[in-house]
Amino acid sequence: MAVEDTQPLISHLIELRKRLLNSIIAVLVIFLALVYFANDIYQIVSAPLISQMPVGSTMIATDVASPFFAPIKLTIYVSVFLSAPVILYQIWAFIAPALYKHERKLVMPLLFSSTMLFYIGIAFAYFVVFPLAFGFLTKTAPIGVVMSTDITKYLDFVMALFMAFGVAFEVPVAIILLCWMGVTTPEALKKKRPYILVGAFVVGMLLTPPDVFSQTLLAIPMYCLFEVGVFFSRFYVGKGRRRGEEDPEDAPEAEDQHSNKES
Repeated sequence: MAVEDTQPLISHLIELRKRLLNSIIAVLVIFLALVYFANDIYQIVSAPLISQMPVGSTMIATDVASPFFAPIKLTIYVSVFLSAPVILYQIWAFIAPALYKHERKLVMPLLFSSTMLFYIGIAFAYFVVFPLAFGFLTKTAPIGVVMSTDITKYLDFVMALFMAFGVAFEVPVAIILLCWMGVTTPEALKKKRPYILVGAFVVGMLLTPPDVFSQTLLAIPMYCLFEVGVFFSRFYVGKGRRRGEEDPEDAPEAEDQHSNKES
């Protein structure tokens, strides 16, 4: 009996290892393809700041090894970002057998939309927020102070902003999931619109540089995405796991396979 109980756990662990290896291989392949262009990638990412710096100013490296490691570190981040569709598919393939049919129809579009929204958030930060934020920051330096940013510090700063905007743009997916699980409803969210608007500006204040432009540029898209999430969430209210439990034909693939083995 104990051996039979451990077999499903072992099979799940083997499947998990397979999915993790596939994800790591995807990141490694993309990294090996991009590592030759590591310096060019860093130059592209640093362009919004360099274009705003005073004439004659350059970025600096305060550590001996940072000119080598900073571009490599950025290339690793880029490899993970670009392999996100593969990683999300591996997650989907691992959990899909345990989902009901109507859940599988919901999860795949959410994985695709969450990936696209994350990329859109990063692109919005790079093309819209960075020029305005760096333009403000470079013009506020006191007289006699020359702005020469360390390349490692700059990388940490922009990666934090990339993650902040990428995650912030996941608001519609989060709202749909909350309504789908029955945690809240679109009607309840509509009543809280004033609080959501204030909360969006508070989040924008915490996640962006201390200027009104970048705060507003994060808060307004977040609130618009909140409205998008509320609109689409009405199609998913009350369609969580309880629906699948009430419908014997709507069963997970894992249960179907198990029943077939018993028969």
